[in-house]
This record gives sequence, structure tokens and C-alpha cells, in this order.
Amino acid sequence: MRNLFGYFKNYKLQSVLGPFFKLLEALFELFVPIVVGLIVDRGLGALENGGYPNANGGYIVKMCLLLSGFGLLGLAFSVTAQYFAAKAATGVAADMRRDLFRKIQSLSYKDIDKLGAATMLTRMTSDVDKFQSGVNLALRLFLRSPFIVFGAMITAYFVDPASIGIFAIAIAALAVVVFAVMFICMPLYKRAQEKLDKVLLSTRENLTGARVVRAFCLEETEKGTFDERNERLNKSRKFVGVLAAITNPLTYVLVNFAIIALIYTGALRVELGNLSQGSVLALYNLMSQILIELIKLANLIVTVTKAAACGGRISTVLKMQPSLAVDEDGEKQYGETDEIVRFENVTVRYNDEADAALADLSLSVKRGETVGVIGGTGSGKTTLVNVIPHFYDVQEGSVYVGGRNVREKGLQTYLRERIGVVPQKAVLFKGTVRENLLWGKADATDEALWKALEIARADEFLREKQGLDTPVEQGGKNFSGGQKQRLTVARALVREPDVLILDDSSSALDYATDAELRKGIRQLQTTTFIVSQRASSVRDADKIVVLDDGKAVGIGTHETLMQTCEVYREIYFSQYDEGVQG
Repeated sequence: MRNLFGYFKNYKLQSVLGPFFKLLEALFELFVPIVVGLIVDRGLGALENGGYPNANGGYIVKMCLLLSGFGLLGLAFSVTAQYFAAKAATGVAADMRRDLFRKIQSLSYKDIDKLGAATMLTRMTSDVDKFQSGVNLALRLFLRSPFIVFGAMITAYFVDPASIGIFAIAIAALAVVVFAVMFICMPLYKRAQEKLDKVLLSTRENLTGARVVRAFCLEETEKGTFDERNERLNKSRKFVGVLAAITNPLTYVLVNFAIIALIYTGALRVELGNLSQGSVLALYNLMSQILIELIKLANLIVTVTKAAACGGRISTVLKMQPSLAVDEDGEKQYGETDEIVRFENVTVRYNDEADAALADLSLSVKRGETVGVIGGTGSGKTTLVNVIPHFYDVQEGSVYVGGRNVREKGLQTYLRERIGVVPQKAVLFKGTVRENLLWGKADATDEALWKALEIARADEFLREKQGLDTPVEQGGKNFSGGQKQRLTVARALVREPDVLILDDSSSALDYATDAELRKGIRQLQTTTFIVSQRASSVRDADKIVVLDDGKAVGIGTHETLMQTCEVYREIYFSQYDEGVQG
């Protein structure tokens, strides 16, 4: 978690001024018991016959005004300390959240799959918030509470050196309790946060897949799963909460025993004339201050323990390095080539223990060609197109785009600018259609946007609405599945890419619209990869790659594959037997 301390470098002044003003407030607080003792000893005088015949009213008023001054100064210092502590804590949390978001954006698909969406959401929300609360409290109380505790002990020594033993024993016992609870609770809080990940995962899955859950009548099953995970979190937090809650009563018991001992010994010494009544009152108030501060410190320890556990989880993500392999030799210069994409004996595994999702694939694609990729579910179609923009890394072989290895250092921006990707799941962002399309090219004109919409066959339904200013709800909920797919295709076309990847992006379209869409794209003369389970979508492609269990069992035109590839013939005839026409 040490790497998190670097976030305080931009808030050094606030991180120093916050505790400094809090210590000034604590200093004035330590003077209060002394002043109260003086009021009793010098202002009221000795107690005689149930009254104070030697009371000095002027002195009492003067000391009360002094106490009021201490209170006002303490309030001013406290507010100032709170301002600087809050500024530092919120600033650190904002920077941390920003870097977490950037780190997640830099990770490969493999890394994101490994972490999981629920875990990343927890890190950026709950964990950062708890870390912020811990920093805020630490800056205000981490020095103040020990300062009050040891300051009260030192002040008590000057008031009555004989009572210092009681203070020392009480503070030592309290320190043992507080730090024992801290070391026990810290790993337990970390485990509780991990259980929170499970609860968030269940919540996210049920929110995003609500229709699927209801379609299969699994509401009660999912409720049971959620209740089970929630109960585990509840039990975990209850257990650690009980341990943390023990701190306060133990602290009260120890300090009250110390106060009893203090008053008892003080009364004996007052009776002997070795100690004044005001001094006993001052010692009692100092011990009470220690009690209050140790309770604050106990609560601070609990909060800081949570923050430390959350900070460790945040640090784990921030220290992650993208798993994509990069050639460190630097950027190389290549001459123009007619070959736009080339696979050389490519093998891809999603993890080291898994079977190959794509095995020993070699493929050469020229500029302007249309490549169809077809095969059964899980045959490796999406894997093939995902290694072109280097979303996933290859374990064996190489992938080249424009004659350059996709692993080449500094090539990420070059690749993403030349490649337009339409993923399987059509994703739109809240805003307007124009804002979504400009993701493809930020400076695109309205004319270019409408041209892309026309090619994607999305212009007609938009003209019936508000055109480019048509609002898009979160996730594109106000559009049908086919409309969302056409808008995502238009977004990729706005970029005017050298390579266009359509990953099963017409599954929600009828066959006529699908054919019109492919016809419009073909007129662009761009290199296009069409991933589909429909034979009609790829039959006109210049090359068709037939995949089966991660292996290319056939590469060629429709006519060639009909004669040479059994898998392709099975796919084709199975669809045409059902009346599918190209």
C-alpha cells in the first residue's frame, strides 16, 4: 500500500496544516483542567461550613472569560483543521479514483475478465470512499488523540507527580486493548470487503439480466443466491463489528477504574493536606480527557483499519500491469504493403491452463477484401477478430496490421485509429446520437455523420425522430436491438477505418436489412471482417474462414468451400433447409 502515499504529494501543505491546527486546538483543551483547578483553589477558596466564604468573584469572572477565549480559539482552530483535512482527503480520493479509472482503461480484456466488473466497481466506489474517510479522520485525530493522552499525562505530572503512576498504568492498558483490536480487525475487514464483491456481482448480474431471470422463472433461485451471499457479508461484518464494539466498553471500564483510583488516592492526600481540592478536580478532568480521546482513537483505529484494508485492495489494482506483450525495440518503419492483415501461426489461450481458443491460424488479407468468419458457438470467431486490434495477446505466432506487428511499442493508438470495431453487444452511451457517433471521430461533420448513418441504414428511423439530436438513454434503452446495432455500425464507419470488424453485429437485423448493410459497406472499399453464424452474411465475401473448435478447417470462397469443407456445407445446408435465403 506504500504506493498510495504518493497521492499526498499534491496535498503536502493541507496534510501538514490539518494536524497542526488540530494540535493547537488540543493545546488549549489541555489548559482547561488547569484553569478549572485554579478557579476552585484561588477563586472559590477552601470549603468551610458548607460554603465558600473566601470566594473571589473578580478572579472567577476573569478565569471564565479566559475559558471562553480558549473555547473560541479552539473552535476556530478545529474548523480550520477540518477544512484542510477535508481538502486533502477529497483531493487524494479524487486523484485515486481518476488513476483507477485510467488503470482499468489501460488493462487488456484478459485483465478485465480476471478482475470482474463487480470488483472494479467496488474498488472505485466503496473502497475509495472508505479510504477517504480514513484519511480525513487520520489527519484530524491521529496526532491529536495521542497528543491529548500524553499531554494530559505530562500535565498531571506537573499538577501532582505522585499520581503519574495511575496515568501510566491506565494508558498502557488502554494502548494494549486498542492495538490488539486493530490487528485482529484489519484482516477481517478485508475479508468482509471481498464478500461485498460477491454481493455486488449478484446485484449487477440480476439487474443487467433481469429479463433472462424472469424468462426462466428463476427469481426465487436468484433471491436465494443473493440472500446467501448477503448473509455471509452480514455475518462477517457482524463478527468484526462485535470485536470493534468491545473497544469502547473496555476503554470505559479501564479509565473509570483509573478515575476511582485517582479520586480515592487524591481524597486521602487532600485530607492529609498534601494536595488541594482544585488539583484533584484537575486530575479528574485530565483523566476524563484521556477517556474521551481514547474512545475517539478507538473509533479512529476501526475506521483506519477499514481504510487500510480498502487501500490494499486499491493498491492491488493500481500495481497491475497490462498483460498485453509489447515489443520494447521501439517503433519501426515499414513501407506500404498490399497486405493489410496477416496471421502467422497464431495460437490464443485465455489463460495458461485453458485449451487454445484459436490454434495455429495463418491468414493473409489484402486491402479492400471482405473476409467472412463463420463457425459454431465457441469456435473462436470473436477471438480471431479481437487479436487484430490487440485486445487479447497471442501466445504463439504473430499478427500484423499494415505490415506492423500489433505488439510493437507505441502502436496502440495507431491500431485503434485505423480499425473500426463493432462488438457483439451493441453498447450506446447516455447523451445524444451525435455524441455517440463522435466517438468514432471527434471532429466529424454532420454530413459525415449522416453519410455513416445512411450506409448503416440508420438514417430513416432517426429522421422520424430528432435526427442527430435524438436523445439516447442509458444503454440505448429507447432503441430496439436492430436500431442499436445499426447505430454502433455507423459509429465505427464515422472513423473511416482501414479495417472494419463486424462481430456478429447484424444478428438483430432481418435478412433484407442485413443485405443492404453489407452492400453499403462493400461500396466503401474498406477491408472488412464479418463474423456471423449466418451463411448468407458471408457467402459473398472474398475469403471465408471456417472455424471449428478453434481451428481453421477451411479458407476460401463460398464456391470453393462448398466443394472442399464439410463443416461449411453443414452450416450452409442446415440454414437453407430452414428456408433461409441469401
